Amino acid sequence: MAEVNDHSEVKPSNRPPPFVEVVCKSSGKIRRFSAGTEAGFAVNLMNKKLLKEGGGAVDFLMASYIEAVKEGEEEPVSFGPNSVLVDYGSCWKLQTVVESNGYKEGINVGPTRVRKASDKGNLDDSDSARRTSSSISSLYIGKILLAFVLLFLFGAIFALVLENLPKFILYINSSI
Repeated sequence: MAEVNDHSEVKPSNRPPPFVEVVCKSSGKIRRFSAGTEAGFAVNLMNKKLLKEGGGAVDFLMASYIEAVKEGEEEPVSFGPNSVLVDYGSCWKLQTVVESNGYKEGINVGPTRVRKASDKGNLDDSDSARRTSSSISSLYIGKILLAFVLLFLFGAIFALVLENLPKFILYINSSI
């Protein structure tokens, strides 16, 4: 049998933690996400928590995207909505970027449209798209039915005119 060595030490592994921390600039809180989380999901979840904590009132600025910043670096690393959040090390810090009326930290970056978080957690205009698509579909069906009614009405009028055209021509010729 193998002997167990009581003097063996468990060495801590140099693996990164199984989560990443993102600083929410609006609330000042640090949010933790599992490694491999997409940035869009993280922004969406943080905005939902901001809405929940604020009681539904929008007295704060919602996060637009996440970036990794390092003191002394000129350009931060920006994460797109489908990018996986990555911890670049102890000197780098992940934080949300908050834009208000097209201004980011005093720099004009053009007008932006603030999207609201829906109840299902999607940060998009899906609520208005669903409302529009449902009203469009009933309106669309109504227009199609009206077009069929008008089509058959004009067809019936045209058929009657063509059936009575020879009689009308004879009537005109006989009266002359």
